[in-house]
Amino acid sequence: MDAGESTNRTVYTFVGSPEAVVEGALEGAKVAYSLIDMRKHTGEHKRLGALDVCPFIPVQGVEMEECIYCARKFAERLAAQLHVPVYLYGYASVQDHRITVPQIRSGEYEGLEEKLRHPEWKPDFGPAKFVPNYGATMTGARKFLIAYNVNLISTKEQAHKIALNIREQGRDGKPGRLKQVQAAGWYLKEANMSQVTINLLDYEVTPLHTVFEEVSKDARELTLPVVGSQIVGLIPLKPLMTAAEFYIKKESLFVLEDDQKINLAINRLGLNSLGPFNPQERIIEYVINDGASCIGPLMSLSLNDFVKSVGDRTTAPGGGSVAAAVASLGAALGSMVAKLSYGKKSVEANDPIMRRLIPIFHDSMKTLGTFVDADTNAYQDYLMAMKLPKETPEEIAVREAAVEAGIKNAICVPLNLARQISLLWTPALELASNINMSSCSDLEVGANCLRLGTLSAFYNVKTNIKDSNDETFCEKIRKEIDKLLTESEEKCREILLVLDKRK
Repeated sequence: MDAGESTNRTVYTFVGSPEAVVEGALEGAKVAYSLIDMRKHTGEHKRLGALDVCPFIPVQGVEMEECIYCARKFAERLAAQLHVPVYLYGYASVQDHRITVPQIRSGEYEGLEEKLRHPEWKPDFGPAKFVPNYGATMTGARKFLIAYNVNLISTKEQAHKIALNIREQGRDGKPGRLKQVQAAGWYLKEANMSQVTINLLDYEVTPLHTVFEEVSKDARELTLPVVGSQIVGLIPLKPLMTAAEFYIKKESLFVLEDDQKINLAINRLGLNSLGPFNPQERIIEYVINDGASCIGPLMSLSLNDFVKSVGDRTTAPGGGSVAAAVASLGAALGSMVAKLSYGKKSVEANDPIMRRLIPIFHDSMKTLGTFVDADTNAYQDYLMAMKLPKETPEEIAVREAAVEAGIKNAICVPLNLARQISLLWTPALELASNINMSSCSDLEVGANCLRLGTLSAFYNVKTNIKDSNDETFCEKIRKEIDKLLTESEEKCREILLVLDKRK
């Protein structure tokens, strides 16, 4: 829960099974209906209703199609139980002129009564009737949105000017600089400062640190101090790690461990400026795992227990998880030999090379390790899709889409494993030319582990691709996995030849 005094708005984030989150959202809507009177509500944040917006977001183990189903089921039940207007948005939207929240929220609560009189604004569910105490609700399915504020010592107008410069919509008919960014400026009375308040709709299109740096750039031009930033609600791990990598590169730092990278990102973005930012409570992967490591259950097993789980009379974990484990060990051996060739007087000349290569293999052994659980999870997701209800035409359509999405995911997991391995061949060749030769055999084993990981991924892709109905997709995947397998065979031989010549 994240409440704001000036915004007069509370954000609740809860994670659970599709059925549980629909029930939770309904219970929340009932409480909002009983306690909030929109006729008396004011606040800095734009709003349409007591329960303003309720997105369903795929976090772990579900596809977007299931979230669309959740949004529509929630909208149907909310309208039936409270008799209020409900609009669909995002991936759940069915009308082109009302896909985004700003489109639907235009005019806000105060303009809703007039808006409902127009046929093009008839709700997707519920009556086209103004409910004065409640307003209306928007619900949909979308990617993870980061609610992010950059703090300025400035006026509200100066903060809003920066917001107009950076947001995708821009101003006066001219687009802004950052894609998938919504922004505005407001003043926080309790903190005696302004904020550029931002909805980052896709952090892979525009990274978190890019938003911070662009706001800071405009603030410098206006001679305004930036005094940190603020995450509202939860945030995925990836955007913080991407921010850390940006500052590591920008400042030529040497940082390897995840907790050190997270602390670097928190420091550089000033996320502690308005209150402590505790990673265990604010990073969604850590919250899901009760503050523990984000390593999946299979990778958390002892080696002995993992081997036993593979040997059990079950279909998972199987070859895909074993392939990922072997590939992860190959990267780990690369990390080991690079570290053993760094920081010693006898190989001091190689320090710049190893300082560049160590992070690549150190990070890759962790990344490849995630595919151990991802492969098994993809198989389980496919089985779950097969069990979806199929009584009504809508349920049949949702099930068919989920099954196809499930099989494509089961194809893409080993394919992505092979892609990740392919990124290591050039660094591994450079290692072979520069490592301390006392570690030669370790790199020879490591190169073969990477080759075997790709070969196993090839087998899994070829097996799973038979179940997809998308022939265009399948043909593209076949060509790519064939190319990745050929590359792995060639590069492994090349590395072994380099090492052999150095003996």
